Amino acid sequence: MGIETVRTGAADEAAGRRREQRGWYFYDWACSVYSTSVLTVFLGPYLTSVAEAAADADGFVHPLGVPVRAGSFFAYSVSLSVVVAVLVMPLVGAAADRTGRKKPLLAAAAYTGAAATTAMFLLDGDRYLLGGLLLVVANAAQSVAMMLYNSYLPQIAAPEERDAVSSRGWAFGYAAGSLMLVVNLALYLGHEAFGVTEGMAVRICLASAGLWWGGFALVPLLRLRDRGPAAERAAGHGTASGFRQLAATLRDMRRHPLTLAFLLAYLVYNDGIQTVITQASVYGSKELGLSQSTLIGAVLLVQVLAVAGALTMGRLARIYGAKRTILGSLVAWTVTLAAGYFLPAGAPVWFFVLAAGIGLVLGGSQALSRSLFSHLVPPGKEAEYFSAYEMSDRGMSWLGPLLFGLTYQLTGSYRDAIISLVAFFVIGFILLARVPVRRAISDAGNRVPSTI
Repeated sequence: MGIETVRTGAADEAAGRRREQRGWYFYDWACSVYSTSVLTVFLGPYLTSVAEAAADADGFVHPLGVPVRAGSFFAYSVSLSVVVAVLVMPLVGAAADRTGRKKPLLAAAAYTGAAATTAMFLLDGDRYLLGGLLLVVANAAQSVAMMLYNSYLPQIAAPEERDAVSSRGWAFGYAAGSLMLVVNLALYLGHEAFGVTEGMAVRICLASAGLWWGGFALVPLLRLRDRGPAAERAAGHGTASGFRQLAATLRDMRRHPLTLAFLLAYLVYNDGIQTVITQASVYGSKELGLSQSTLIGAVLLVQVLAVAGALTMGRLARIYGAKRTILGSLVAWTVTLAAGYFLPAGAPVWFFVLAAGIGLVLGGSQALSRSLFSHLVPPGKEAEYFSAYEMSDRGMSWLGPLLFGLTYQLTGSYRDAIISLVAFFVIGFILLARVPVRRAISDAGNRVPSTI
């Protein structure tokens, strides 16, 4: 009777965990549309055009009296959003761990971001300041929400499940991004047939991403559950500033140097990944002379193949381990960039081949990095540590663009600029290869899975 009761309890626990996992996937489904349609495709060019409409005769706008070239306003707004996120994430992460109430904080961040994105429908005429404000709010809220979302992974998935669960989450996100991008592009390219102007079509696309984000965020909020705070967390202090809390987290990480070593490796190679994502379209348009429609088609191809890539690499991780699979993906990134250096100008077919290579490794390398890091987090400090991880993902990715820009400035060649990014993948490979992940997991106080 006792054995049967134990079996029933274990089965119920597994069923409850799978229910939470399915709900968890849907936050990636909800928010990835913002990253794809808003940040990657539509908002940059549109907000720049709004700023240009408000610019003076010399091409400058003057937010708070500061002269800013209209073409730089979008980039500066993104940078400001990163600063805001870096200040807020450690504070929110510590509060989530201390109270054990991550779900209300996730809801607040998600719906703040969704509301700001939906309000982008109001960006017409010369309302560039409103656009910058909404971008800062939406981007910072997205970073905070993703930090909280990622911190659920160690709680909803057993060690042996995390690679697969993380990969499915990324796959859900890329699938949603692909689906919504197809719908948005149909509206944008056929706006005359729908009886709307091009500007109105863009505003509808922006607002639809916010509505999608807010609507599907209900699924994880209904299915995920909060765990109570651990006793040692209850004694924490909730009044620390963002910088003080970040410093406290980093001091704690010094007691887990192998976790810190992995985070350093991730910071380096992820900087390369993020730079490729943001600069590939510049390379395609300026160096290869490709049209906007070709570049948008390439973005869609990346999204579609990233679904298959994330799922395939999740399966490979079950056989070879997450660390080896990530190392293999870094080799693939290096080969892809090297091939990109030799792409002929005016040949969209080869650019699509390059996009396919990026898509196949993009989702998997990010998904497995997230799941591997989840093994290295001391129990009870998930949100706090994932705030540092999220800052590595979003807040520290400035070296790559700087190197890309400096290389172009010195050589005048985007080919030299794109090949310079190989350094991030080579150095990241070396740093990751040196991390003994089994010992790192054990030192963090977690159970070591059979394959890692």
